[in-house]
Amino acid sequence: MPTSLPATTMSASSGRVVLNALLGLLTLVASVGMAGMIWGATDNLLVAGLFMLAFCLGIGMILLVAMIRAQIHVRPVRQTDIGLLRGSIEDAETAIAITGPGGELICANRPFEAWFGGLPVPPQLPLELDVRTRLAAAAVAARRDGRAALSKVQTDRGFIDVIVRRAGNEDGHLVWRFRRSGQFDSVSDMVRILGSDIGRRIGSAGVMAALVDGNGIGIEANRVFLQRALGSAEAPSAGWAFAELLRSDGDVIRLAADPASADPVRLIQIPLDEQSAVNATLFLLLDEPAGAAGSATRAAATGDLHALLGMLPLGLAVAERDGRVLFMNAPFRRAAGLGPDSAIVYPGDLVVEEDKAAVSDAVRRFSAGRGSASDLSVRLKARPEENVSLTIAAAKGLGNAAVLLSLKDNSEESKLKRQVAQAMKMQAVGQLAGGVAHDFNNILTAIIGHCDLMTMRHIPGDSDYDDIQQIKHNSNRAAALTRQLLAFSRQQTLRPQILQIPDVISEISNLLKRLLGETVHLEVRHGRNLGTVRADPGQLEQVIVNLAVNARDAMPDGGTLTIQTYGLSQADVRRLGIEIMPVTEYTAMKVTDTGSGIAPDIITKIFEPFFTTKEVGKGTGLGLSTVYGIVKQTGGFIFAESEIGRGTSFVIYLPVHEAPANVAAPRAAPKEASPELWGTGTILLVEDEAMVRAVAERALARQGYKILTATNGEEGLEVIEAGTEPIDLVISDVVMPTMDGPTMARAAREKRPDLPIIFMSGYAEEQLRKSIDLENIGFLPKPFSVQQIGQAAREALADHARAEAVG
Repeated sequence: MPTSLPATTMSASSGRVVLNALLGLLTLVASVGMAGMIWGATDNLLVAGLFMLAFCLGIGMILLVAMIRAQIHVRPVRQTDIGLLRGSIEDAETAIAITGPGGELICANRPFEAWFGGLPVPPQLPLELDVRTRLAAAAVAARRDGRAALSKVQTDRGFIDVIVRRAGNEDGHLVWRFRRSGQFDSVSDMVRILGSDIGRRIGSAGVMAALVDGNGIGIEANRVFLQRALGSAEAPSAGWAFAELLRSDGDVIRLAADPASADPVRLIQIPLDEQSAVNATLFLLLDEPAGAAGSATRAAATGDLHALLGMLPLGLAVAERDGRVLFMNAPFRRAAGLGPDSAIVYPGDLVVEEDKAAVSDAVRRFSAGRGSASDLSVRLKARPEENVSLTIAAAKGLGNAAVLLSLKDNSEESKLKRQVAQAMKMQAVGQLAGGVAHDFNNILTAIIGHCDLMTMRHIPGDSDYDDIQQIKHNSNRAAALTRQLLAFSRQQTLRPQILQIPDVISEISNLLKRLLGETVHLEVRHGRNLGTVRADPGQLEQVIVNLAVNARDAMPDGGTLTIQTYGLSQADVRRLGIEIMPVTEYTAMKVTDTGSGIAPDIITKIFEPFFTTKEVGKGTGLGLSTVYGIVKQTGGFIFAESEIGRGTSFVIYLPVHEAPANVAAPRAAPKEASPELWGTGTILLVEDEAMVRAVAERALARQGYKILTATNGEEGLEVIEAGTEPIDLVISDVVMPTMDGPTMARAAREKRPDLPIIFMSGYAEEQLRKSIDLENIGFLPKPFSVQQIGQAAREALADHARAEAVG
């Protein structure tokens, strides 16, 4: 018998060594042979030796390059392991799909296929056009930013949230995750319940449950229903026609899959109060034996039905044929404003007197079997100020129960609507207040200016001097009111700095003690590790003083005012659950008094301008509106909480500024006004209000300047272009008809880049700076006095002269 020898194995590296050795030996033999031939032909040993050396060097270089190239490994192209991807996402509870660089579908798990009826590409899911547009935009955003998210996307299975992430080689793939929306949604919640352990427990109690959309197509069902109606607990939980799974045998209903001898089923219809196109209904099916056994079963099932309704998150109640209420679950009681031990006899007892007749008529109609379901807009006794939706439906096969009532707890939704409406109202009032303040500032400028001009012609002791001073004093009070209006409308000029709130409170603590008096005790508590905020310290002091004065007035018999500061992390903000506050870090200040409190019907109006509960003549109604405007313009939020007889708390949240605290600049000391106002030069005065233009012209002319006037930007530009007079300074209003001040200034600067310009306006400097992209611009707020406009003109001309001297 022949014997086969084992083959000798050789590694790749040792094989390369042997091959290189053989090539070297052959090269040496060839070079020696060629050298011998040359030596024999030329009889010159030196030439033969040089040839052999050159030949060996050339072959050696070729071998060296080959060996180096052999050591270089080409990185293999990494292929996507589809099996690995599919295995990693298959058992996920959320629907997941992965698309490639070209948008093609790479793989998806079974929940994705069940949710969307196949394997469509995510941007082309069988959804509404606007939803598909949002998905396509999310794909573009994810490829650009790495991640995109959509919330409350409407589908036939309720609301879902979508998260798209960029992933894979060279970030060419997109991973799509679809999950149930965490926000309250009756359809999504019911789908989650039926597919969870609760759905299996309901089935163990003998209750079949199916969720069906408005077209009669199944959305979700528990395993018992799938087993009985479709023959397998693993059958698709969606996509079947509910009516085709039932049949009517005379007066009873049976499952189509059951034989004729099977017990009939009772069908309980629960319409879900859904404000969307889904219009879903939950059907509960219970076996109902005939005869005496059926009566006993129905009696026992009544208790089971109440227990089942108590498990559901929907507000549900059942009533008898005569309208008496049999059962209410906890969500129904909460939505109706009833306590755990409160009881009602008829559904009409829940609503105000005007709605009782409509509710009673609907209950009577549905208990008689006329109609299936209806929504009524009613007002509850617990909350008569708002309308709620009460769904009433006929409930067949529930024994004594004939009517099913559904009430959604929309207290949080109503609260959010009220907050949005209040915010819109405050914004509208703020815009109106800002416009009124601007026009009023023009009037006050004329009054104060004429008072200053008259004062120059009178001395103390004259008969008219005191009257003039009184007019000016009252005008300055009116100017303070306009500043408060601008503060409320968030149009005042701020000088923000990076600061710590405890430092501001410390600076005015002595002032607060004097304002509060001896009967009110001041307590200050500061938290640790407070973040810095970016705010105007003077305006922040105004906020604290206004709140303290209001608290003092609320405690006429004395009490305690507590000012507390503390920090909030992002997690703390999420726990607050305030929808309008972005999730970031805040430094909070809470001002609490032990006064009489604010009534609930008044607390929503306290930030409105000119609203006050004080006696006539004791309040302007602008204290809290000023606080509101300053806080909002600073980028913060303010909320009020009050309880009658216990006191009121105002909480202010200011976002933490990211810059370190050591960059905070000290407060800039105000410039001291120079007593010398005289000057020389030609000034172009551009103002559309005749009364303001007249005052400014007379004030500047008295101080030695030559004045040219214009009523709008076009006229001012014509004067500048004419060049009849060399203009040294332009003082212009901002908002004017035909052509505004900034447009005129840009055109003038094209010809004279160094022309000094001062803008005067009743609007805030900060607001105007955002719309004026010009450098070296002065600003004079209205109303101004004769001395102030003279000082502004002198400083602008002096600064221009210094700049020319340096240049």
